[in-house]
Amino acid sequence: MDLVIQAPHLAPDDVDALYALTGAAGVEPLTRACNDACRLYDIESDAGVDAACHAGGYDVARVEGRDTLPRVRVVAMDMDSTLITIECIDEIADLRGIKPEVAAITALAMRGEIDFAESLRRRVALLAGVPEGALAEVYDDRLRLSPGAEALLAALHAQGATTLLLSGGFTFFTERLRARLGFTAALANTLEVVDGRLTGRLTGSIVDARAKAAALAGYASAAQRDGGIAVAIGDGANDIPMLEVAGVSVAWHAKPAARAAATHAIDHCGLDAVLNLFA
Repeated sequence: MDLVIQAPHLAPDDVDALYALTGAAGVEPLTRACNDACRLYDIESDAGVDAACHAGGYDVARVEGRDTLPRVRVVAMDMDSTLITIECIDEIADLRGIKPEVAAITALAMRGEIDFAESLRRRVALLAGVPEGALAEVYDDRLRLSPGAEALLAALHAQGATTLLLSGGFTFFTERLRARLGFTAALANTLEVVDGRLTGRLTGSIVDARAKAAALAGYASAAQRDGGIAVAIGDGANDIPMLEVAGVSVAWHAKPAARAAATHAIDHCGLDAVLNLFA
């Protein structure tokens, strides 16, 4: 087993200490991402590693050498609070002055304390009467990509990987991000608009955790039959079924439930740190 250690800055003395602590056969700097990273090869023990990395503010992942980047055939990613830094529905609500009410329901859903579909209906209902132009205002003025997002996607597309944007959010945002960033496909919910205003309802089936997992499953099966790897990246409870479908899953700056379900967790680095998890 190998260890990948990552952070915005790795102290050389800490790397030396981890090398000695683990009895690693070797250490190699990793340069795929914008953060500092190294791989400790063939460790003898990982006792004490989690505590040491937590104290240093470092991300640590236990990885296998057979998981190589060229084998990554499909990557599915959540949108809100993963690909982008905001929760779009909260920002739409903020323009109407009801962000606390909507954000409270969002937080319950993200922690898995209430059913996602019901929480979505309740939150969307609060948006009834909001001008459609508010969506563009959120996209233009408030939406920001998470650190490392563009670098991650550029690297994946350069090697021909399929990329999926699977969201319980809204198509207004996913379709713009799909076109902007080159995602292969996107899936999300559609807000109903009548006479230029949101009705407080959705059109079509709700895209929930099961729908996201089902969307990934076909791609994952095809990748695995061909000896490839399917990767999923998310942050909340609504991502857990999708994380469980993937061969390798990453909880990025995630809630505890998603962290517990994922293969790896990244808490300190940008999204491009995912690249360093593969040999």
